[in-house]
Amino acid sequence: MGPDAPGRYSRAAHRALAQRAAGGPHDEDPADPRTVQAMQLVLHLPKTGHATRAAYLASAARAVAALCLDPRAAEDDSWRLALHDWYDHRIRKVARRARNKAWDVAQGLPGITISDGGEPPALVRAFLPGPVSEVPPELRKLQISGTDLPIEDGAAREHFSIEDGEVLVAIDASLGMSLGKAAAQAGHASMLWAARRDESVVRPWAEQGCPLRAVEVGPEIFARWRRDPRAVLVRDAGFTEVAPGSVTALALDTLSPCD
Repeated sequence: MGPDAPGRYSRAAHRALAQRAAGGPHDEDPADPRTVQAMQLVLHLPKTGHATRAAYLASAARAVAALCLDPRAAEDDSWRLALHDWYDHRIRKVARRARNKAWDVAQGLPGITISDGGEPPALVRAFLPGPVSEVPPELRKLQISGTDLPIEDGAAREHFSIEDGEVLVAIDASLGMSLGKAAAQAGHASMLWAARRDESVVRPWAEQGCPLRAVEVGPEIFARWRRDPRAVLVRDAGFTEVAPGSVTALALDTLSPCD
């Protein structure tokens, strides 16, 4: 099964994202997986001929935002309830990897698959969230760690600029996060950005397929962008790989409202 057709948006889904995801974490006990909600992300990582790390990060960010804004998030009870339960808890994501039959099987579970359109493509599927104690077996058996991709040569440089009319997701390369961890942070950034921005900006963006650029940058430029009042910051809870409170990612845009 190939990637989903992009370009779907629901005002009600966007409103729920903005109102509920911004409300802060509700009661949960990290020691009791029945109370912990997470969205599963699966990256299609063949043994050879895979896409670049940056392309996977962009696809992950787009897939998360597209799922949250999809009309089914407001009109389909299973989608709506799953997302609302997740929004009402700490926003967690778990990235896994798959290839061959395991990837094909996973496409049968509710979610959205996004490709960057490259060759080879960076395929990422975001699934409806749920309790971590109830991850479907088709996903639970997929590995979380064990495969990583290096940051491309020169990617963590200090002279990136934000282009007119784009959404940019930036990852702090100095934290040394794995591909899966960075993909989860990119997804956090895109959904929090969509939650903060007005419909006049998010609707046309979503209808275009949630286009964005994902970059991993060095600490100097990340610190500069972090100080930008437009920046939407991702602060990690510190359960894996980074210290609690670390700002792992951010989203910035130069989009104009659409009448």
